[in-house]
Amino acid sequence: MPIDGQIDVLTTLPNRYSSFSLEAPAEEKLPGLSIVRISLPSHQSGMLDQAKSFISFAREVLLQTQGQKYDLIFATSSRLMTAVLGALVARTNRTPLYLDIRDIFVDTIKDVLPRHLAILTKPVFYFLERWAINSASKVNLVSLGFAEYFSARYPKQRFSHYTNGIDEEFLSVPKPESGPRTSDVVEVIYAGNLGEGQGLHAIIPDLAKRMHGRVRFTIIGDGGRKGALRAALISAGVDNVELLPPMNRAQLIASYQVADVLFLHLNDYEAFKKVLPSKLFEYGAMGKPIWAGVSGYAAEFVGAELDNSVVFNPCDAADAERVFGHLQLQDESRFRFEAKFARKNIASKLANDVLNTINLFKVKNK
Repeated sequence: MPIDGQIDVLTTLPNRYSSFSLEAPAEEKLPGLSIVRISLPSHQSGMLDQAKSFISFAREVLLQTQGQKYDLIFATSSRLMTAVLGALVARTNRTPLYLDIRDIFVDTIKDVLPRHLAILTKPVFYFLERWAINSASKVNLVSLGFAEYFSARYPKQRFSHYTNGIDEEFLSVPKPESGPRTSDVVEVIYAGNLGEGQGLHAIIPDLAKRMHGRVRFTIIGDGGRKGALRAALISAGVDNVELLPPMNRAQLIASYQVADVLFLHLNDYEAFKKVLPSKLFEYGAMGKPIWAGVSGYAAEFVGAELDNSVVFNPCDAADAERVFGHLQLQDESRFRFEAKFARKNIASKLANDVLNTINLFKVKNK
C-alpha cells in the first residue's frame, strides 16, 4: 500500500577518484523525493584527503538539516564518521536514528594507521562508535561477520542483518552461454578500489609471475595503493598484468562479460575476517568463475552461496595458484543466488524495517 511521505537524500557528487568522475545533477526533485548531491574535492583515498572531504560534507549536511523536521534519520556508514554525523543530526532533531553499518572502523584502525597513531586514536574512535551506536533506535549490519563484535559491546541494541544486494543492471545482463575456449591463456579481471584494504600490491605481482603464460590479469580501478602496485609489477618484471583506469558501469559490465575469471582480494588483516565485500554480489550475478582471496565470514559466504568459486588465503600467491586449478572455466547462471540477493528484494525488507522503527518510536513517545 502506498505511503505518503517525503524522503530527503543528502549524499555527494561522484568524487571517489581524482582520475575518474561521473556527471550527476547537484539536485533532483521528484514526487516524494529530494536528492542533494554535495560537491567535494577529488582525492587520492588517503586518510588526510578523506578527512578533509568528510569535514566539507558534514558542514553542508548540518546546514541542509538545520531547522528541518524529520520522522527518522537513516545513515549508511562505510566510514565511522558518517554514522557519527547521522547520530548528531538525529539528536539535534530529536528523531529516531536507523544506522546501516558496513565496516568496523575501530577494528580496522590498527591495520590502516601507523601503530603509534592507532594506539593514540583508538580510544577516541571507540568513544565515537559507542556514542553513535547507542544513539540509534535500530542498527543494520550488512555482514553477519559483524554480529559478534557488536552484540558483545552493545547487548541492549536491536540489530538486523540485511546484506548488500545485486543491482538491476547486473541482473538484466544476458545470461552467459559457454562455448569452446579459443585461447590457452585465461583472462582474469579485477575491478574496484586499489587501496590498502584490497592489498593487490601484496598478491598480484607474485601471482602473475607464477602464472605467466597461463593467466593474463586486467586490473580496473584507482586508489591510494595503485602506485605501489605499479612499482611492484615493475620490480617483479611481469608483463601479463594490464592496469586500466576506472570505468562507468556499462563499460565495466562489458569487461566482465569477456573475462574468463573474476578476481577478488582483501588484505591479510584480522578485521577483514568479519566483512562481506559488496563486489561479490555483482561478480556473482555475472555467472563467471570467481577466484577470491578472502578469509573468515567472506570465505564462508563464498563457499555457501557462490557455485564455481574458489577461496585462497589472502596474500598467499602459492595458495592462489593451487586453488585456481579447481575452477571450472565455464560460465553458468546462478539463479538461486540472484533470487536471494536481488537488491530490490532486500531493500523492500529494509524499508519495512525502517517504517516499523518509526512506528515504534511514535508509540514509545505518546
